[in-house]
Amino acid sequence: MQIRLPRPRGRWLAGVAAFAVLAGAGTWTAVADDAAPAVHREDRVHSMPGAKIDTSYFTGGGSERRPAVLLGHGFGGSKEDVRAQAEQLARDGYAVLTWSARGFGRSTGQIGLNDPEREVKDVSRLIDWLAKRPEVTLDADGDPRVGMSGSSYGGAISLLGAAYDRRVDAIAPQITYWNLADALFPDGVFKKLWAGIFFSTGSAATLDTAPGGGRVQPGTPEEPPAGEAPSGQDQAAAAPEGTAAPAPANPAGCGPFEPALCAMYERVAVAGKPDAEARELLESRSPSAVGDRIRTPALIVQGRSDSLFPLSHADAMAKTIRANGAPVAVDWIAGGHDGGDRETGRVEGRIGDWFDRYLKQDKSVDTGPAFRVSRTGGVDSTDGQALLRGATGPAYPGLTDGTRQFALTGREQRFSNPAGGTPPAISAVPGLSGGAGALSSLGVGLSLDFPGQFASFASKPLDTSVRITGSPRVRVKVASDSGDAVLFAKVYDVGPDGRQQVLPSQLVAPVRVEDAKDGKEVELTLPAVDHEVDAGHRLRLVLSATDLGYASPAAPATYTVSLAGQLAVPTAPAVKTQAAGLPWWVWAMPAAGALVAAALLLTARRRALAPPPDAERAEVPLEITGLSKKYSRSADRYAVRDLSFRVEKGQVLGLLGPNGAGKTTTLRMLMGLIRPDAGEIRVFGHAIRPGAPVLSRVGAFVEGAGFLPHLSGRDNLELYWQATGRPAADAHIDEALEIAGLGDALARAVRTYSQGMRQRLAIAQAMLGMPDLLILDEPTNGLDPPQIREMRDVMIRYAEGGRTVIVSSHLLSEVEQSCTHLVVMDRGRLVQAGPVAEITGESDTLLVTVDGEVPEPLVEKIAALPGIGSAVRTGDGLLVRLDGASATAMITELVRLDVPLTGVGPHRRLEDAFLTLIGGSA
Repeated sequence: MQIRLPRPRGRWLAGVAAFAVLAGAGTWTAVADDAAPAVHREDRVHSMPGAKIDTSYFTGGGSERRPAVLLGHGFGGSKEDVRAQAEQLARDGYAVLTWSARGFGRSTGQIGLNDPEREVKDVSRLIDWLAKRPEVTLDADGDPRVGMSGSSYGGAISLLGAAYDRRVDAIAPQITYWNLADALFPDGVFKKLWAGIFFSTGSAATLDTAPGGGRVQPGTPEEPPAGEAPSGQDQAAAAPEGTAAPAPANPAGCGPFEPALCAMYERVAVAGKPDAEARELLESRSPSAVGDRIRTPALIVQGRSDSLFPLSHADAMAKTIRANGAPVAVDWIAGGHDGGDRETGRVEGRIGDWFDRYLKQDKSVDTGPAFRVSRTGGVDSTDGQALLRGATGPAYPGLTDGTRQFALTGREQRFSNPAGGTPPAISAVPGLSGGAGALSSLGVGLSLDFPGQFASFASKPLDTSVRITGSPRVRVKVASDSGDAVLFAKVYDVGPDGRQQVLPSQLVAPVRVEDAKDGKEVELTLPAVDHEVDAGHRLRLVLSATDLGYASPAAPATYTVSLAGQLAVPTAPAVKTQAAGLPWWVWAMPAAGALVAAALLLTARRRALAPPPDAERAEVPLEITGLSKKYSRSADRYAVRDLSFRVEKGQVLGLLGPNGAGKTTTLRMLMGLIRPDAGEIRVFGHAIRPGAPVLSRVGAFVEGAGFLPHLSGRDNLELYWQATGRPAADAHIDEALEIAGLGDALARAVRTYSQGMRQRLAIAQAMLGMPDLLILDEPTNGLDPPQIREMRDVMIRYAEGGRTVIVSSHLLSEVEQSCTHLVVMDRGRLVQAGPVAEITGESDTLLVTVDGEVPEPLVEKIAALPGIGSAVRTGDGLLVRLDGASATAMITELVRLDVPLTGVGPHRRLEDAFLTLIGGSA
């Protein structure tokens, strides 16, 4: 969907012009405001053979000739969806024509999925009309200089227009298909959810209202608005094929589609498997069928978050058009049909540059890099939003460039395709995942594989981070007791704890393996992605028998899968991420830090004599006893009062409490920055005083660190360690960096780092010397989800070595996932301390969140399931008490009953426990 500009303040009727050129009379409207040139719009209904096409024509001021642009809309939309872009192009000096395709908006006729005999010929007739406009630049008589652009359905017609009409001079297709049969029937597997949405969206077009409130019926001509009767030339032009004759009736529920398409869809949907006739029909209406004819400069924009038209389609069109000798640039945006950021402003700006170069023929225009991909890179310091950073390459790398081999481990595995193909695994869910594919780059997403229905093979932990850019490949051997197998291949990014896994862009690759009774070796091409796998993470190849978005065989079968080669991962080494600018405070922090240090030296008090060490507590990282601290100039108001707790080796302790609970004051006393009024802090048996020698065994990270931006990450750490005056051998820089997981970025200047990388470098600085006690105060402040995940992994890895981590954080969900123990404070006092599980409380009651309300009869069915004690509706969904059944078995039954579940978790979470403990302080 395009973002529409605000309506201009001034609008007036400029006149009515009559043209006897392939269309009825049109209405001119001038649109202007105080800040932009006037844009004139002419609405016109063009009579075409079998349909009437509703159009709008936009031009800016001036009488000089200008190039033209045709803008197509997405499937299910209309010309209004691209109006804002059309107005902007008109202001930039183009004559822009938008139209509603057959069966959409206020256009009549039947949807032919860009049929060359209908929709594509409509485009040629519109170009004929442009050739007769006095304001349009001509390259020859009847040949206007014209470009085409559009998203999805409109992107495909751009490619087809260039193939069938040599007068098209430049194209910019967006998030579209190359071969529609491959899109809906990849490798012979029916993409049932997207196909269903495709046809239901088209059917909904019959509900669009025509001028005057009437409905546009498929296959019948729309009456033009009053005063816009078709001219005699219109009728003559339509005569050879008949003027908008009523079309044959379609099957119920198929709406305005051509009958052949309806029959094809119903046949495939019932069989659950495409046939040769279905593939041939869709391929004949695809750009791939005429790819050798496209010799037009092409800017190809494709979405990384797109399970409908994945990146492989852009790859095929780029290679074909480039082989034809035309200039090609490829741009992978963050969003797509599955959601995410479509980067509308940037993309439309680049399309404008592309047309300036190839339509206005301005050779001074920079059309951008040959290849660009948008990556998540840090956080905007002003609003906390995730930033997109472009990575560029001097040439389009394809999907196999810079391949690295990773050995996978795993024995031969047997698993089942369940009867009816249910319950299915979950990856991308059109209309439900809500952009989860885009969020996978942030370390979050939804994916589910059912036990007994998949095989899994994993790599060892990666030594360095790896950026996957392209399609991984692997050879496997597949056997099926039914002879054929349908598998869904995917590669997960698995965190160090083995539990957290992310499916990049939520994408899977379906594959149909035939004649596999005795086993058959096949090469699997995994989905094309752009995803960074951090050091310490694993790659996990999963082959599942089912997927919610696709049709699996209804008959039960048993599959046997084994590895036949290594996992080949493309890395596109020539594609480099652009450096991000640093905010002023990053440069100022080193100087500010020096001033603070000087102030502390000038105002330091003489240290009091510390008590002698306690040998019995020499192995205890931290013990606090009766600690109290009053507010300044207050006799009875305490920041911390009578606080006592103990921390053991190997623990990750979460220090929790509402604002004003005393957490930061406690940490400041622990680091020797302020003195307690009463009580004692012992670190490894030594009492803490400002400057105490035992503090050399403590590393601290509080509210970020200042680095010299022109130096590399390693140089910054080495300079910091030199300032401590301790021997270089004691720094253990390499060990700290391995835990922090910075990988190859260590050699780069810090000014090129994302916020998350700078945060990890600050953690590495706190780890220098490998302190036995690491203190982190709000380490995730200002970070986006993937960077928060990185921080969690860092803390877990650090504690695994027998060291201790204390973290103060407001993110209860992160504390729950990363901490082993908790200390909860409120109003300066200890409320509770102990293991996380003990504080949250074990429970056999699960909270099942659902999309919408579950009917009471269905709730009763759930309660009657074997192993279920009870099921009760709540405001959040359902509370299900297990009485012998496992959580996995319960989920399987809920999916079988078509319960629209969105999540399952323990009823009592840390948030619940925390709010219960602190009561009114919340």
